[in-house]
Amino acid sequence: MERIATTDPDRRMGPAADKRALSSALGTTDLALNYYELDPGDAFGFGYHRHPEQEEVFYVVEGTATFETEDGDVAVGAGEAVRFAPGEWQLGRNEGDERVVALAMGAPKAARETEMLRECPDCGGRTENAVEMTDDRDALVTRCLDCGTETGRFT
Repeated sequence: MERIATTDPDRRMGPAADKRALSSALGTTDLALNYYELDPGDAFGFGYHRHPEQEEVFYVVEGTATFETEDGDVAVGAGEAVRFAPGEWQLGRNEGDERVVALAMGAPKAARETEMLRECPDCGGRTENAVEMTDDRDALVTRCLDCGTETGRFT
């Protein structure tokens, strides 16, 4: 048995006020488990994305998360969970005024491939993007794969 507090792992850079990878601290082999706190305007992911080989479940502990899906927006409140099958497009955000606290679970643990779309101001629409670390390692940036424009910066 392994036991941790959500504050034990270090915070990870990204689009959330607080993201902590619990799976490594717990030693999970088949399940990815992340703890999130989203301030208003924050998101779970870097962009609208899908994992072709991984299913994801989000359980909202506090607040309301709004998930953009192929079928429209879906609000998920405290005490509710939502599941995305492998290959389903989604992006969860905090569109409210209160903080969102949630757990995200993914299986299998290693999502080898993630496809992500973000708005590119130079291309004029949503394009495929990749995430990379800055040279000084103080931020993560998203970059349009069509033109190379930086579309987001996250600390």
